[in-house]
Amino acid sequence: GKGFTPLEIKISKGTNKRFPERHGETDVRQQHRSFLTGFTLIELLVVIAIIAILMAILMPALHRAREQGRRAVCLNNLKQLAMSWIMYADENDGKLVNGAAGYSNVQTSWGDHENELAWVGRCWHSNYQQGEQLAADEQKSEIMIGAMWPYCKDLKLYRCPTGLRGELLTYAIMFSMNAVNHAATQGVRGAHVKKMSEIHSPAPAFRLVFIDEGWVTPDAFAVHYDTEQWWDDPPVRHGDGVNVSFADGHSDYWKWKGVETIKNGRLADRTHPATHWSPATPEGVEDLHKMQKGCWGRLGY
Repeated sequence: GKGFTPLEIKISKGTNKRFPERHGETDVRQQHRSFLTGFTLIELLVVIAIIAILMAILMPALHRAREQGRRAVCLNNLKQLAMSWIMYADENDGKLVNGAAGYSNVQTSWGDHENELAWVGRCWHSNYQQGEQLAADEQKSEIMIGAMWPYCKDLKLYRCPTGLRGELLTYAIMFSMNAVNHAATQGVRGAHVKKMSEIHSPAPAFRLVFIDEGWVTPDAFAVHYDTEQWWDDPPVRHGDGVNVSFADGHSDYWKWKGVETIKNGRLADRTHPATHWSPATPEGVEDLHKMQKGCWGRLGY
């Protein structure tokens, strides 16, 4: 065939442009190295499976940690409210603030609040049982006109961090703390109280004031005095329990023991049923008695 000139030989040795087929061996070696440094399909599946297992292990732990953080914030809110509640009494000759939310300067058969400003105004919507809420600005105004506002001027302290978006109030005062004095407790000394001096048997450290009801409802949190029944259903909050605060200013987390307490509380969550129910298990009875004693100081039956 045709012979090569010295110049053509030099070019072919330097660039191989004249002989592209000589690149074949180099391309194969490069592909082989690329194949060795990549992941196989099986290896990728194994990695994905490991990540999924780690997520399954870590997510519940992260959820529990987040919930514990929210519970701690809620406990602090209740403690601050209780301390503000005590400050109000100290500056008003020992008189307790009107605990019937939204009922200022009224005198009824269930409570004498003449010339008493409620601790907060009417923060609930007329259709609150259907999930409707007042506008945030209205709720803010109702909280700020309350008797507690001069002692607790932080809106964040009036709601649990687990409350629904748009709700500015999730806490309630117990019936017994100058809120609602129904027929069963009228005339019962030390049950329904209007002054700090009346809280002595049991001591303030054992009498409930605030409870994390979880949503905003009228007046106060109700619990029977003379009947072994729930009135307002038990709030199931923060891991099958509820946060509360006491007349001495401390707050605490109560873990429900009865399965029926948790079940009924969940079924009635964010509703306000008219029917009351009695616990049927020893653990359920213990939960109810604890709430009744905390509210009224004793059982009325």
